[in-house]
Amino acid sequence: MTQQKPVFPTLIWLEREFLVETPAPVVLEWLFHPDSLTRRLTALSSDHFNVTPLFEGWQPLRDDECTALDLPEQSVGWVREVYLRGRGEKWVFARSVAARKALQEGGLNMGELGARSLGELLFCDEAFLRGPLQICRYPVDWLPAPDAADQLWGRRSCFSRGPLKILVAEVFLPTLWRAIENGENC
Repeated sequence: MTQQKPVFPTLIWLEREFLVETPAPVVLEWLFHPDSLTRRLTALSSDHFNVTPLFEGWQPLRDDECTALDLPEQSVGWVREVYLRGRGEKWVFARSVAARKALQEGGLNMGELGARSLGELLFCDEAFLRGPLQICRYPVDWLPAPDAADQLWGRRSCFSRGPLKILVAEVFLPTLWRAIENGENC
């Protein structure tokens, strides 16, 4: 019996200059802000920020992830899915992936992060270079069931340090936009 390949929706991630649909100005600014999202969320939450891990482990990466990391389809990689929370609310769903070989040779053990922010680690290590930000409307089927909603904006970028590449995707949940609308403007 042949193992069936998982079916993933076709997804096109776009850099700012190639956008067809332009988000509202505040959304656009948050999606393409080049600094640490962790630091922005910490400021927005008045230091009431935390990370809630949902899943960490080895699994086949999605086709769009393999393409972004220059890997063959169905490559196995480390997957880390978390919620970034402010004031106890889920503000962002984040999914970070890296190839098995690159992680093993790159000296970074993502499995030891626990409730620490991967973003903070990447921005504190000056050896990591960040690639361009890309955005899309994130597929509802890729979100955790409690937050599955159509038309949520997501962004991603690839951080590299030598041969090690970590692809970080962040999906902005409606609770974040409400927090921003309620007078917070970081």
